[in-house]
This record gives sequence, C-alpha cells and structure tokens, in this order.
Amino acid sequence: MNSLLTASSFIFPLITYPYVSRILGPENIGKVSFATSVVYYFAMFAQLGIPTYGISACARVRDDKKRLSQTVQEIMMINVVMTVIVYAVFAVSLFAVPRLSAEKPLFLITSLTILFNTLGVEWLYKALEQYSYITAVSILFKMVSVAAMFAFVHSPDDYVIYGGISIIAATGSSLMNFIRLRRFVFIRPVGGYNIKRHLKAIWVFFAMSIATTVYTNLDTVMLGFIKNDTDVGYYNTAVKVKNILCSLVTSLGTVLLPRMSCLAEEKKWDEFYAVVKKALNFVLLLALPLSVFFILFARESIILLSGGAFLPSVVPMRIITPTIILIGITNVLGIQILVPLGKEKYVLYSEIAGAAINLAANALLIPRLSASGAAIGTLAAEAVVLAVQFYVLRETVAPVFRRLSYFKIFLGLAAGCAAAVPIKMFSGLGSFLSLAVSAALFFGLYGGVLYLVKEPLVKELSDRTVGRILKKLKR
Repeated sequence: MNSLLTASSFIFPLITYPYVSRILGPENIGKVSFATSVVYYFAMFAQLGIPTYGISACARVRDDKKRLSQTVQEIMMINVVMTVIVYAVFAVSLFAVPRLSAEKPLFLITSLTILFNTLGVEWLYKALEQYSYITAVSILFKMVSVAAMFAFVHSPDDYVIYGGISIIAATGSSLMNFIRLRRFVFIRPVGGYNIKRHLKAIWVFFAMSIATTVYTNLDTVMLGFIKNDTDVGYYNTAVKVKNILCSLVTSLGTVLLPRMSCLAEEKKWDEFYAVVKKALNFVLLLALPLSVFFILFARESIILLSGGAFLPSVVPMRIITPTIILIGITNVLGIQILVPLGKEKYVLYSEIAGAAINLAANALLIPRLSASGAAIGTLAAEAVVLAVQFYVLRETVAPVFRRLSYFKIFLGLAAGCAAAVPIKMFSGLGSFLSLAVSAALFFGLYGGVLYLVKEPLVKELSDRTVGRILKKLKR
C-alpha cells in the first residue's frame, strides 16, 4: 500500500506539472517553490522531531490502548504548544522581512501546512501500519487537487491558487485523520501524563530534522536570496523529478520503521539483519536503474514535464539524480537501523556534517553556477551523510553490502542501456514517445535479465506475485 501511495506521488505531478509549469512559467513556479521552502522551516520547528519519533514511540505501545492514548496525547500537547509559538514568529517575519512581505497571500496560504501537519497526526497512523487508509485518503485528495488545478489555474497570475491547491494535495487528509482519531485512542484525557519522558528523544529527532532540512531545503532558499525566482524555478523542476524518484526508493523505510523497532525491542537480531539485507537489496535494485535512466534521459524528461522553457534544468537534474542512490542507502542505515537501535545521535552527527558541507558548497558555488551549484552542494551533502553513517555501522553492514548481487544488477543495467540509448540517439521520435519506448525497453530488459540470472529478491517477488495470481485464478 505504501508503494501505491508513493506511486501516486509520482503519477499525479506528472499529470499536473506539465500543464502548470507551462501556464505559470519559471518565475512564478519559483515564487511558489521559494514560499514552500521557507514555510517548511517554520513547519519543521512546529513539528520538532515528532513525525519520526512519534512512529517509534507509538509502535512500542500500540497493543495497549490506554498507554497508546496517553502517549499520543502527550506528544500532541508538545506539538500544539510549538505550533502556537511558531505561528507567532511567522506573523512577525511576514511583516518584518521584505522578501516575505512582498508575497503575503502566498505565504499565508502555504503556512496552512504548519496547522495541518499538527492536526494530521500521521505518525500515529504509520505506527499502527494503517497504510490502506493513508493511501486511500491521500489519493482522494490528490484527485481533487488535480481537478482543481485544471479548473482554477489558467494564467500566470494564478500562482497563489496553485500554491493553495498544492497544500490541499499534500496535507488535505489531515482533517480526516484528526476526526478519525477516536477509532484508535481515547479522546478524553487519560491523565498520568509524563511529557518530560519524550523531550530528550524529541530534541534529538528535532536536531536531526534541522540538519536534514538545512541540506535538503537550504539550496532552494539560498538560490532564491542569491539569485532570483527564475533560477529557483529551473532548480525546482530538477529537484521535483529527483524527489519523486526518491520517494519510490525510500517508500520501504516508513513501512519498516515500526517493524524494525519491534524486532530491536525483542532483540531478534537474526530477523533484524535479514530485513536490513533485503531493504538494502531493494534500494540498489530500484535506485541504480532509476538514476542511470534519468541521467541519460534528463532532457526528454524535462521537456515532457515542463516544456522547452525549462531546458536550463537539464544539467542540474543530471547532477542531482545520483542522490537517489545515496538517499536510498542512508534511509536504510539511518531510519531502519540506527533509529530502532536507539542510536539517533549518529544520524544527527551525519546530518550535521551534511548540512555543513551543503552550506559551504552553496555559498561557494551558487553565485557562480546558479542552479547547478545548488545541485552540486546537495550531491556533496548526501555523500557525506552516507560516509558518516557507513563508518558508524561498518562492522555490521559491511558484510551485508558484500553479499549483494552487484554483478547481476550491472548486467541488467548494461542490457537496458544497450536497448534504450539507440532509441534516444537515432529514432527521431518526439520527447514523449522517445521516453516511453526507451523506458519500456530499459526497465523491461533490466527486470528480465535480473529474473533470468536469478537475482534472489527479484525472483522471490516474481514467484510470490505469480503464485498469488494463480491462486486467485484457481479460486
């Protein structure tokens, strides 16, 4: 279900973004991207480290409704207090900072993210592994947003409406989540609160969130202040493709966190590291072909997604695409291993190192290279994060990495490239047909080769899927 949810995040932007980017143009797309990135910082302070900590904390007590209710209410109290404080600071900033006050309506609308994130308590639903519900509601609001996008965005002046619809697509399910809470926890006060027990862990996760946000959003914010909205628009298009692909690769991480926390709590280490091996294998099987394909077909992807006006996005996209691999691996090492083991501080250290590198690289390269400089800074930051986390876990994960099927994966990649590259170079097809035919050949041959050479995870998933289909047909 989480894979379906992730796929929806991939499909719906492909439906709307080609239309919206052509209507609004690079400058107005840049305005919305800049506002979203700035508001994200305020939302981060309001949320502290709760989105990740809440999953782990609730997963440990999910079989005891009273303890679960107490935990949820304690965490929500912290969240609400921080939300009120953050909105006060945001209101002052909106009038005091000229760059923000110039676009008050846009910033006010995008700031609804802060409120909806607090009400949504999505961390509880993830802890309870309610992925069918999360997926269904998310897809519903995405469908509504698609219809609204075509109905209300018709001119460059509609960029504020676009910003509002984007917020609905991303966080519209929060109200339904809040109303549905009574199914899983007591709404009435349960008493016996001990808020202090959460604070230490929340602050660690908050520090992790700060570090992560710095090196994932600072590039857009610095680009907006140092350059202009047009450069932000070019960069945002490249980042949008990268984020969609990253969400596919990291979809496993959110699903596994509650399960990994339980295995660590019960000290079932053989099962724990068996899941780690499968997760790393999954990441490499998916991230490597996605990175290779979209580096090769960056130009066609940008033209299809946003049109010829966004061709300056091609180089930043090629630079930033390898971060899909790095982020996929660090998602496993950090979120699926270090967090369940109670070693969040090492995730924090790695992200502080990445943030420092990102800040330095952005300051040095953005004035000279604009969007490409921001992309290089992000790539360097993700490489540093991976290096630090791997060093911390070197004794336990190095043997796991050595047992992965690298030769089989590269054999599949070679077959896919051999079929797809000639289509790009000699077919003379348009961007859409070239991309569609090349993708079918590339990923079809890649998967086919992996199955023929009996790559363990591919064969297991294929046999299991075929078995289920045959069982249903027999019924």
